[in-house]
Amino acid sequence: EVQLVESGGGLVQAGGSLRLSCAASGFTYGDDDIYAIGWFRQAPGKEREGVSCISISDGTTDYADSVKGRFTTSSDNAKNTVYLRLNSLKPEDTAVYYCAFRRGRCEVMVQMPAMAASWGQGTQVTVSS
Repeated sequence: EVQLVESGGGLVQAGGSLRLSCAASGFTYGDDDIYAIGWFRQAPGKEREGVSCISISDGTTDYADSVKGRFTTSSDNAKNTVYLRLNSLKPEDTAVYYCAFRRGRCEVMVQMPAMAASWGQGTQVTVSS
């Protein structure tokens, strides 16, 4: 069973940075199988939206337009961990951030969160103005 645990959220001022981590277990990064880890967020009263995705096998990434140039996702296969670096944070980035797993490449998972098979419990990011 795949399990994901997010960490690294917190309170930060606008313009600041955070790095979120998604520690995975139940599968091993770097196997011949193809996996993808996506980051999603949900603000109060809003639907969950995709933020980024990384295909573990080849490192290809995808980002939502709203975060391109500000957020960067990366993976450390030795640690079974995927990161999301959040730079130039804005108050509208405030949300609970979740990581999610799927077998296969990212494809359109950023646009379609339903493609994810397993989810973490989330970590709160709050950006003050």
